[in-house]
Amino acid sequence: MINRETIIVLDFGSQYTQLIARHIREQAVYCEIHPYHLSIDKLRSISPKGIVLSGGPASVYAGSSPLPDYQIFKLGIPILGICYGMQLIAFLSKGGKVHPASKREFGSANISIYQQIELFSGLPRNFQVWMSHGDRIDSLPDGFEVIAYTQNSPTAAMADIARNFYGLQFHPEVVHTQDSNLILSNFVHKICGCQDTWTMSSFISETIDQIKSNTQGERVLCAVSGGVDSTVLAILLKKAIEDRLVCIFVNNGFLRKDEPDQVMQTFNQLGITVNYVDATDRFLSCLARVEDPELKRKLIGNTFIEVFKDELETIDHIGFLAQGTLYPDVIESVSLKGPSATIKTHHNVGGLPDNLSFKLVEPLRELFKDEVRKVGTELNIPAPALGRHPFPGPGLAIRILGEVTRERLNTLRTVDEIFIDEIRQANLYDKIWQALSVLLPVKSVGVMGDERTYENVAALRAVTSTDGMTADWARIPHDVLASISNRIINEVRGINRVVYDISSKPPSTIEWE
Repeated sequence: MINRETIIVLDFGSQYTQLIARHIREQAVYCEIHPYHLSIDKLRSISPKGIVLSGGPASVYAGSSPLPDYQIFKLGIPILGICYGMQLIAFLSKGGKVHPASKREFGSANISIYQQIELFSGLPRNFQVWMSHGDRIDSLPDGFEVIAYTQNSPTAAMADIARNFYGLQFHPEVVHTQDSNLILSNFVHKICGCQDTWTMSSFISETIDQIKSNTQGERVLCAVSGGVDSTVLAILLKKAIEDRLVCIFVNNGFLRKDEPDQVMQTFNQLGITVNYVDATDRFLSCLARVEDPELKRKLIGNTFIEVFKDELETIDHIGFLAQGTLYPDVIESVSLKGPSATIKTHHNVGGLPDNLSFKLVEPLRELFKDEVRKVGTELNIPAPALGRHPFPGPGLAIRILGEVTRERLNTLRTVDEIFIDEIRQANLYDKIWQALSVLLPVKSVGVMGDERTYENVAALRAVTSTDGMTADWARIPHDVLASISNRIINEVRGINRVVYDISSKPPSTIEWE
């Protein structure tokens, strides 16, 4: 296990928990998210430099409210409570009392600082913050003092400076809070004493050493797709184990137009040998008459494993399977909070059979997407490969709502090609996090050449984001959308209507399935 300075975020269900971790990492300090009920023994084994208690939707005085192990307050390390986390500190400490507020605070508020303690170093006496709470602290815990207030919150922030315990009623992790990163930076650097050691350069060095140690001279099988994640993964592995890396590119038939050739050319330029497998027929057969999106993902994942197993029969012994699992994959697929609903199964998290003859190696598992791109930059991967939009492992199969057929795949490929071509021509491609096309299982009435048509509907989606955890719909100019729609309807047989998705994540996901 890598020994590094770590800040732990205990998650109590806040929609902003991932933002806390990301912004702490932006301060060059490593941060991990763990469920609120993390055991004290596990916490001690991690030996964090500080703990952040996230916000959450519950009220601390409710009987079913999530509570941490009280022993965290006896570890002798700094603690920062945010919103619900602040109320927890008060509720679990002697003398503290929390009750419903007579006037709830949601949105922007002006905060005033009593004294310029280290947590607020560099901030003005008055600044804007983002509030989201319905409870308030009516009695301070013993040893605490008020350090900031708003018109509606007499205790907008509190501190027990002797023990380095701090509470903020507002959310410092959101962009709506002025100089938001400065508060988290002050906490991790000035209060917790962390150094600027979490860099992508240090990650590369540590990861290469870890791969060498974990694989113990055995060969590693790596599935590549040409996407950012698998490309970065393959180069990291190549640097660590050189000729013991075996790369396989499986054409599952759900790729975009001309993508197989482009992928092979990219890896050839990077000096990595890749075994090409065309398994189109096999994947299409496994999805015959399948419409449920979750079943699609599982069947595709299982078929990938079957294809790998078949390929292994022609290759010498393989000890490990490398996967490009990212931190958001883990968060979405396996809830960190316990009994929460799975949103969707990711193709590279879970679903693997128990009888695999090789072990897993997941070097990117602790990274957010933006960090993967930074690693790629450090590894000198060409900009076009790094700037490529994310593409799901199941590919176009989960962008075709309903049954997947060759005909529907060919239709969607052409739609997708036109969409991407048009946003490139408009110099929008690099400003968009992800652009995708979806073939809907509905038909609509249209008129072409004075004749009635009854054909398919194509949906376009483009979003802006940093890491894919949250996203907003891209404001593509209307004239560009008009050009895209006109080309699709005129050039793609079977499409007579184009719609544009203007939903954000949350509440929607980026992909439709």
